[in-house]
Amino acid sequence: MGARILVVDDEPDLLELVRFHLTQEGFSVDTAENGMDAMAKLRRSVPDLAILDLMLPDIAGTEVCRRIRSDARLRSLPVIMLTAKSEEVDRIVGLELGADDYVTKPFSPRELTLRVRAVLRRVAETESSETFECGPLRLDAGSHRCFADGDEVELTAKEFELLSCLM
Repeated sequence: MGARILVVDDEPDLLELVRFHLTQEGFSVDTAENGMDAMAKLRRSVPDLAILDLMLPDIAGTEVCRRIRSDARLRSLPVIMLTAKSEEVDRIVGLELGADDYVTKPFSPRELTLRVRAVLRRVAETESSETFECGPLRLDAGSHRCFADGDEVELTAKEFELLSCLM
């Protein structure tokens, strides 16, 4: 299956629309209807990209983005903001907070899919291709992720650095 994407929006119909189109394009899609659920899912397993609404019922999407960018493990996660806020100031704030792209509602599902592919392509080009493997362990230095038998293992920054040196 393709890249893993987390879509965060409080509108169930929109979540299903985005999930359907991205799944049709070969992506693996998970969803969250609020910021707390999104942060919990991100802490459990870091996807390859997040699509984030700004207007969430519990935590503003801007705050979720700020938390992502301040978390060492999530810092490099590409984020596309998908929101009804279309004013220039909203787009500027979103991009200044670290969004990699900004799509306004209403949107074309095809355009969103192409933007997802473009962001993932840019990330792949800039990430280090250095990967270490030893038995069942695989360490991806570019994304700071570790896998054991294909399952992601959560490591602190120090644990990752130590394992990287040992491998």
